[in-house]
Amino acid sequence: MRVHRLWVASELYYPETPSTGYFLTGIAEGLAEQFPVSVLCSQPTYSARGTVAPRRERRGEVSIQRCAGTRFDKDHLPLRLVNAVTITAAICWAAFVRLRRGDLVLVVTNPPTLPFGIALACRLRGARFLLLIHDVYPELAVASGMARPESALVRAVAWATRRLYRAAGRNIVLGRDMQALVRRKLGDAPDTTVIIPNWGDVVGIEPRPASSSLLRARVAAAGDFVVQFMGNMGRSHGVETVVEAAARAAIDSNLRFLFVGWGGRRRWLEQTVAARGLKQVAVLPPCSMAELPDYLAAADIAIIPFLPGMTGISVPSRMYNVMAAGRPILAVAEPDSELARVIVEERIGWVVPPSSPEALLLAIDEARSDPEQLRQMGARARAAAERSYSLERVKVAYQELVREMWSAAG
Repeated sequence: MRVHRLWVASELYYPETPSTGYFLTGIAEGLAEQFPVSVLCSQPTYSARGTVAPRRERRGEVSIQRCAGTRFDKDHLPLRLVNAVTITAAICWAAFVRLRRGDLVLVVTNPPTLPFGIALACRLRGARFLLLIHDVYPELAVASGMARPESALVRAVAWATRRLYRAAGRNIVLGRDMQALVRRKLGDAPDTTVIIPNWGDVVGIEPRPASSSLLRARVAAAGDFVVQFMGNMGRSHGVETVVEAAARAAIDSNLRFLFVGWGGRRRWLEQTVAARGLKQVAVLPPCSMAELPDYLAAADIAIIPFLPGMTGISVPSRMYNVMAAGRPILAVAEPDSELARVIVEERIGWVVPPSSPEALLLAIDEARSDPEQLRQMGARARAAAERSYSLERVKVAYQELVREMWSAAG
């Protein structure tokens, strides 16, 4: 009797280190502890773009096949769309050729075209799929200003996404706000949502005093208060609000804003900081995984900003490593977002409304005024990461889900 196989389909996988690649690698390797797992992915297109990885590779217990596709600069939207189309076609063709009846595919919404092709391949080959939703479309495109809500394209994508969600064996969401949004899209169909969050590296990242950070010694003087933005500087991430707050606080010689990362708004950020002469703002490229603990330790408080209307559309995975590092979080987000709810429930920071630099500065002032409160928030953040957002807990959740799916199929 043939042993059924679990497939993982994602544009990003090892050696990619941005969030999707990092998390899909961890999930696949965790599942491979109990099931036969193969990965279908592309050649590196993000942080490791330019690297030519082996077309076929075995890493631990996971068999990896990297499919052909264009690898243009993802920060140019038209070229990113070309990447999405070619990578989707390559991965889905590989899936169609290799899938067998009874197989199970875990597919992520990156690129957003990929799940539709995988759903078709599964239908044709008698397999089933689990949909891991990192971003909800077309809502993300609308909230970030890339599409008009009344456009024909948005209506078409909304219709197709509802059909996709209904076809999935399970819709894996990252938070409660995303679950509510996906349930609305499912309508009167059975509720197939399950919440499995991402995780923080509670083994490799430990709370450290800011004074121990080599990065902090480079960008800040003794007595400075460092507000840090780390990760993707995408179109939905509210970078403009943070920059406006920094500009209004320009006369405050002991306040520093540190941006570390990449993304579609990075060039705008660098140009704006230079044009406005914001000397207290530093913009640095992404750090390596080895450097991450030192970079996180550089902050007095981490800031995670979003645009209005992002509730339920995306849950920021960066918050879990911030928590692992024992740093409080300042969220620029709506109060019913998963980010805001975690901060309030765990008492690990502040939540201010989007597009309000005034409220942001008031929260920063409150944070600076009470170092002991900051210390306690950081300790609670670390405890929450260990308790609820570790890789071990997430691995168990995925293993139980796959076991349930195969048991239900008989």
